[in-house]
Amino acid sequence: MKLKHPLCLIALLIIPAISGFAQDPTTPLPAEVAQPELSLWDLTMKGGWLMIPLFILSVLAVYIFIERWWLIQQSTHSNPRFMNAIKEYIRESRFEAAIALCERENTPTARMIEKGISHLGRPLADIREAIENIGNLEIARLERGLPILATIAGGAPMIGFLGTVVGMVEAFYNMAQASDNISMSVLSGGIYVALVTTVAGLIVGIIAYFGYNYLTTRIKNFVNKLEKDAILFTDILNEPVK
Repeated sequence: MKLKHPLCLIALLIIPAISGFAQDPTTPLPAEVAQPELSLWDLTMKGGWLMIPLFILSVLAVYIFIERWWLIQQSTHSNPRFMNAIKEYIRESRFEAAIALCERENTPTARMIEKGISHLGRPLADIREAIENIGNLEIARLERGLPILATIAGGAPMIGFLGTVVGMVEAFYNMAQASDNISMSVLSGGIYVALVTTVAGLIVGIIAYFGYNYLTTRIKNFVNKLEKDAILFTDILNEPVK
């Protein structure tokens, strides 16, 4: 067959060469453009100045949780034979030995029982009131700091949302300044502030929220135990003398 145009001959020579280049596995491929890695620190810095109060709140929340957890752990740990020993001492009228045992235990339950023993000889209503007062003081001591943790749980997400608003304002401001030359680099700064602060605020708030509920549950269970011990002590006092 005769070719009617010289371009046809050129095409027949070039196309096999191109196809051979594509099919040859030994032909080096163009290097991919390496994407820069964004570290956690760089991502945090993108959040702007609002990350500073969020960082402070996160440290404060972790500190309060650990400190309160340790105190509750120490307060709830008691000798399971304590109340039985108190019962025996009171039956034998060995009140000084019972007070000495309470001082050695040095737990909220022991301090509560010690106060009740020190009021022996008074009406039962006065003894019960003294026990309840000590119990309330012990509970208040355990709950110290929890309102701050609850405030962090609610306030950290609000600071994050504030960062969202600030970031969007910055993005729209940059958009207005860029006029017709709008690009992603112009908007990225404000968008980083909006997203990073929101994520950080939610993380801090979630940690504080779960920590607060865990501690309050532990304290509530301990309050039930104190009430049971107080009832048991008053029952011991009401037992008839044999």
